[in-house]
Amino acid sequence: MTTWIDACGAAEIDQEDVIRFDHAGRTFAIYRSPDDEFFATDGLCTHERIHLADGLVMDDIIECPKHNGRFSYKTGEARGAPVCINLKTYPVKLEGDRVMIGIGA
Repeated sequence: MTTWIDACGAAEIDQEDVIRFDHAGRTFAIYRSPDDEFFATDGLCTHERIHLADGLVMDDIIECPKHNGRFSYKTGEARGAPVCINLKTYPVKLEGDRVMIGIGA
């Protein structure tokens, strides 16, 4: 069963940007695509555990601020060295103007 967590207001994230969201000792990254869709991944790079919210968003890619490793924030796929381990992704839905992310029960 999915537990839905209120992560932020939709207006808190600009298009083609990312913000950090911490919940229950975990860090997530919440993204808003150029097409005005929302996505969520683990918030730390799989290479050196750096906060991805400090990185650069381009199209559907998040680039880690430390070593420039790249991931698709839509699928979590590692897309550029030095990262080789995919990011975990989470379902997202809008409830009114709130961005909700789904985490395991």
